[in-house]
Amino acid sequence: MPTHTMKAIRLHEFGGPEVLRHEEVPVPEPAPGEVLVRVHAVGLNPPDWYVREGMPGVPPEFRPPFGLPLIPGTDISGVVHSVAADVHGFAPGDEVIGLLRFPVSPQAGAYAEYVTAPAADLARKPAAVDHVHAAGLPMSGLTAWQYLIEVGHGHPSPFQEAPHRPVPLDGRTTVLVNGAGGGVGHLALQLAKWRGARVIAVASGAHEAFLRELGADEFIDYTKQRPEEVVRGVDLVLDAVGGPTSRRFLPTVRRGGALYPVYFGEFDDEENARLGVTVTGTQVRSNGAQLAELARLLDAGTIRVAVDSTFPLAEARAAHARAARGHIQGKIVLTVA
Repeated sequence: MPTHTMKAIRLHEFGGPEVLRHEEVPVPEPAPGEVLVRVHAVGLNPPDWYVREGMPGVPPEFRPPFGLPLIPGTDISGVVHSVAADVHGFAPGDEVIGLLRFPVSPQAGAYAEYVTAPAADLARKPAAVDHVHAAGLPMSGLTAWQYLIEVGHGHPSPFQEAPHRPVPLDGRTTVLVNGAGGGVGHLALQLAKWRGARVIAVASGAHEAFLRELGADEFIDYTKQRPEEVVRGVDLVLDAVGGPTSRRFLPTVRRGGALYPVYFGEFDDEENARLGVTVTGTQVRSNGAQLAELARLLDAGTIRVAVDSTFPLAEARAAHARAARGHIQGKIVLTVA
């Protein structure tokens, strides 16, 4: 076992980045079906700051239970330290990545030197990339995969009754990705290109060269043009920004096409039906098998993870402050010594 204590970031109250505290805490012990991972890097995701703030904009019926104090974070890349007696797929020394316990536990203790992880949530780290880039893959990659390629679970979205069924992508498909410069967006763009689709990327002008390098066939700078005014006839919109303004993309979609808001917004079912546009979404869930598929693509160089910035674990406040400024290109990652 490691020493009995470790450094971790904890929340004792909700609020801004200043509530993140760097503390000494006990090292967790793996339960049956779990492994103990020595964390090397942690990928940041929007649920990290939603939980830090206490999820003020989420209705109580959709808010998962969590108490204080808690250690934030769900995305890790690290090395297996030990395994429970019933775990046979991993062994000490294995390099692994994972989206841990999401959405059952919105924060799984990843901002720490050690974390316990369900073995089913883990995949082997791609050998071709370092821990920093590997840590940026799990939640963003699985979100893009479950929206575009395969849901992989039967859990209904809390925001809709209709099941989410990804549109088949091929060389005859045009996909518009809004928020293409961010974590989900830049991976979704690459997955759509992998499947042969033509991709229109929407982001601010600062991201144009980056997104064209990733394979974008067309780029729209939303600070200069409104995509809903200049685009028509696309087969699919993946709105990685989502929220209340997502319905503005409905006119860009052909009849029979689809609009997938990653953060569900306000839609009118009658309007969707009149336009002939399917509007659905899903809630990303931990899935080690799907993550292994993404890791193989990363290993092969088919996709890559862009890193916006890195911060030491002790500077998690600064990392959250960077996230709050927006215009993120790829992922923000915490490094653990």
